[in-house]
Amino acid sequence: MEVRINHSKLELKEGDITEADTEAVVNAANRSLLGGGGVDGAIHRVGGPEILEECRKLGGCETGDAKITTGGNLKAKCVIHTVGPVYQGGGKGEAELLASCYRRSLDAARENGIKSVSFPSISTGAYRYPMEEAAKIALRTVTDYLKKHQEVELVRFVLYGKSAYDTYSQALAALTENT
Repeated sequence: MEVRINHSKLELKEGDITEADTEAVVNAANRSLLGGGGVDGAIHRVGGPEILEECRKLGGCETGDAKITTGGNLKAKCVIHTVGPVYQGGGKGEAELLASCYRRSLDAARENGIKSVSFPSISTGAYRYPMEEAAKIALRTVTDYLKKHQEVELVRFVLYGKSAYDTYSQALAALTENT
């Protein structure tokens, strides 16, 4: 599924983010940036030790922020590491922190001349953010960003599993109906 936003394209794809062929992939990292489970572990495993070496020099990352490293052995030349919020019921600023992950990741791409970026579904695994709510926040944030900034030409959500893909497809359909 894809939509155009100004001169940019927003795509949804079911798959494995470590195989993404965009210039950058976004890593749903933990605050240490030193690897973990889920998407984070997969990116570090496939990308190799070069990513970890650069992450050690960054001194971690705050929730809602993003930092960039090499892509190591990934097809993507860069990894944008962002730390999503742990879901605690929704009343502790989680939505704004999650939106900030997407904005700051796109800022990092734009500031580094990156034209294409692949995102996972941030915070919906071990951090327990409800997928439906996270999809709405992610897609609204990226859509609003692309309306203001045309430097990033392709944003692709690479969603692991049919359930995640279907949830994001429904959220994107609802969002585009209302705009």
